Amino acid sequence: MTDWPDLAGRLEEGGHALPVRVYYEDTDFTGIVYHGAYVRFFERARSDFLRLIGIHHAEMAEGAHGGSLAFAVRSMTLDFQKPARIDDILEVHTSLSEYKGARIKLDQLIYRGEELLVSAAVTVAIITSEGRPTRLPQILAEKLQHHAPGESSGD
Repeated sequence: MTDWPDLAGRLEEGGHALPVRVYYEDTDFTGIVYHGAYVRFFERARSDFLRLIGIHHAEMAEGAHGGSLAFAVRSMTLDFQKPARIDDILEVHTSLSEYKGARIKLDQLIYRGEELLVSAAVTVAIITSEGRPTRLPQILAEKLQHHAPGESSGD
């Protein structure tokens, strides 16, 4: 099986972009995207951003960086500007806002063309398999460092 290099979106200056098509299953009875679907779009984009910078959920769960680790959403604030509709092509932009200790903060935006539809401020905690917060392992912090605000991806 051949990898699809564009399946996970793309890294770009300032973060990551993931295209998403709106399907019938994403909409409510009016044909407008159901608010919960945006949370799924944001989750896919966060996962693909981390995957493309070399942070893999499966490796973390298997204990490749010490004990078994996972990401858990600690908080998420959504701001809905305009609705998306069935068959729209959206783009989810994810950027790292801050990382410190056991927390990673990300800003996420969903656009239809140039039009901002939804924004999210997300805080993710790194937890052990027992559900306790723990510091991000150094090797993973180094991968995030290249995408931190003020860092140049050309360093």
